[in-house]
Amino acid sequence: MLIQFGQDLGNYLYDVFVAKFDFWLAFGLVAQLLFTARFLVQWISSERAGQSVVPMAFWFFSMAGGLMTLIYGVAKREPVIILGQSLATIIYIRNIMLIIKSRGTGSKVEKT
Repeated sequence: MLIQFGQDLGNYLYDVFVAKFDFWLAFGLVAQLLFTARFLVQWISSERAGQSVVPMAFWFFSMAGGLMTLIYGVAKREPVIILGQSLATIIYIRNIMLIIKSRGTGSKVEKT
């Protein structure tokens, strides 16, 4: 039973990541890597500051990864991805706009 499970899992992974590999799969994987990179940036910045901070790069990685994931969802006709990333991407862009606006007026950006 365990051997059969291992074989089935191997066949499934081969089918998903090798047999069906195309441009959109590569695009989606890069999008997910960008999206994940935002947490690494936030973690490293927080460790350096000794407190929880959200650097501007976090929002840029969020926006890039979110937009790419949205494009992937549209290309693959995935309604869950389209709905989730549409709203999230708007929020990322709005946060970037607020940060730029507050820097322009000399206000201190709150670190959380």
